[in-house]
Amino acid sequence: MKLQERIAIIGVAGLMVIGFVYAQIYIHKKNRAELEDIARELAYTWKQELNLDHEQTLLMEDVIIAYTIRKNEVLNSGINEDSLIRKLQAIQRNEHKKLRKFLTDDQFEKYIKVNKNLTRKA
Repeated sequence: MKLQERIAIIGVAGLMVIGFVYAQIYIHKKNRAELEDIARELAYTWKQELNLDHEQTLLMEDVIIAYTIRKNEVLNSGINEDSLIRKLQAIQRNEHKKLRKFLTDDQFEKYIKVNKNLTRKA
């Protein structure tokens, strides 16, 4: 194979990699924007349900985004069911620790109660 052919092949491969990376960034950015919209709506719902102030609402939105991403990574990992449950429970414990930092005791208890009711209905 001639040097020019090798350079052409490397160039085409490079363009393919760049295209793949760009597509991944675009898809990730689009998914992130959708997740942020959903998190904003959920945070607003929690604001009304728990009487959150503005700062608490913003923190709630951040928690929703962060822990939704973590939960989705675990759900898409393809691990066995027992490991999946343990990992999701660990994520939920961490989420609750984070929520306890900015919610009052009454707000947190109401959050837990509402979540349990939603889980039962689902």
